[in-house]
Amino acid sequence: MTGDLRRAGGLLVSASAVASVGAWQLLRAQARTARAAIGKPLGEAGFQVDRTYQRSRGRPLTLLVLGDSIAAGLGADRRRQTLGVRLAKELARAADRSVRLVCSAEVGAETWQLACQLDRLPGDVRPDVTVVVVGGNDVIHRVRLADSVRHLEVAVRALRARGSQVVVGTCPDLGALHAVPQPLRQLGRQASRRLALAQREAVVRCDGYAVSLAHVVGPVFLSRPEEMFAADRFHPSAAGYRRTARALLPSVLAGLGLLDDVPAGHHRPGAAPDGAVRATAL
Repeated sequence: MTGDLRRAGGLLVSASAVASVGAWQLLRAQARTARAAIGKPLGEAGFQVDRTYQRSRGRPLTLLVLGDSIAAGLGADRRRQTLGVRLAKELARAADRSVRLVCSAEVGAETWQLACQLDRLPGDVRPDVTVVVVGGNDVIHRVRLADSVRHLEVAVRALRARGSQVVVGTCPDLGALHAVPQPLRQLGRQASRRLALAQREAVVRCDGYAVSLAHVVGPVFLSRPEEMFAADRFHPSAAGYRRTARALLPSVLAGLGLLDDVPAGHHRPGAAPDGAVRATAL
């Protein structure tokens, strides 16, 4: 009886190992298929967007944009359709100020590269508010969640030390990428949501604003992929960037003291995961 149980246990372990190897091979094959389907029809560089917008409105605010290809605006057909420019123009109208936009984001960037993007800034850049969108490449390249979050915390603290308000758009829902087959897409959804939650908690802990992109724009990307995604079916289209910029704007305005209340999906500095404010030691 005991011997039979041991043999059965060994068979189960062997079957599990075979299944794991098979699943891993399937996922690798699906990843190759997804890369081939997506390709690089948009190139590997965003537009040059650094300039002052709405100059007639007077003394400018400085808006800094950091992060990955979404922050860089890859997928937009024109400069004015990129995330940074849309945010700069929306901010100028809301604040009735001109806005100097500085974008140091890079296509393909992972979170650890935020420090490099900050180091490259010209000495005269003193951002009033910084918008960061990063995380998707960390998931794709299987960066350890703890490492990704640690690098984000360092960047947010460095920006706050410079006197900049910080708004982080958390990792988008990779489950919205219809070009990626199942079950790889579901694994991407799970990993991106875990990272987004960890990012949110880290950002508010470091005195920044977090915007849960999967919550505030994810549903429209899921329901209208042909409109929201660019030709590569991976990056936002012009319409996708318009939606994303509008989704980020309330926290940008709140950080600058121009808006009292933020909508659902936005998390203020010090906010607990349930929306309550964390207790601070006296």
